[in-house]
Amino acid sequence: MSHTLYAQIADALVEDGYIILKDALDEKLSQKLLQFAKTSKHFRPAGISSRKQIHKDKRRDKILWLDEDSGAQGEFLLFCNDLREFLNRELFLGLTYFEAHFALYERGDFYETHVDAFKNSKNRVVTVVYYLNEAWEEAHAGELILYDEALQPLAKVAPHANTLAIFLSEKFPHEVVATNDKRYSVAGWFRVDIREGIPIVLESLA
Repeated sequence: MSHTLYAQIADALVEDGYIILKDALDEKLSQKLLQFAKTSKHFRPAGISSRKQIHKDKRRDKILWLDEDSGAQGEFLLFCNDLREFLNRELFLGLTYFEAHFALYERGDFYETHVDAFKNSKNRVVTVVYYLNEAWEEAHAGELILYDEALQPLAKVAPHANTLAIFLSEKFPHEVVATNDKRYSVAGWFRVDIREGIPIVLESLA
């Protein structure tokens, strides 16, 4: 992947804390990920907090964790791992690994305003969202709304295929507006905790 793209992301995280990139990666990647997600039978309702409790008044999406396969999932995870190494080298973030899941929003599904990491929790540091939806129209809604810390809107992101949103996890509250059509994405996080030897602290509103 282009060194220029990684540098653009790193610069934006330093200057603004977030970046929205249209036509970010190879469009064939989003197409292959979409095809996999559409044919999967293993999505399950998403939970909230460390107990993973289901609260349909707060979020109604379904998720499926990515695997490091030899296809599109592995390709996307490789991009993110290379980005992690670049961010560590250039910004000294100390990111230890990346985790991600597919997210499926059926008609009427939403996710209320939340943050991906509590202040100073030091688990999820950088959030990555990659959209997979082809021929998405304004009437379909389902936008990501990104807010500043005073809850003033910063960006409204339509979930068009091959759009990439990256932002600091603890700094930006965000929501997913109720969608009027089936909506697919990949949501992931660069983390600084360790999966082996030390328990992972899952205290964020994922």
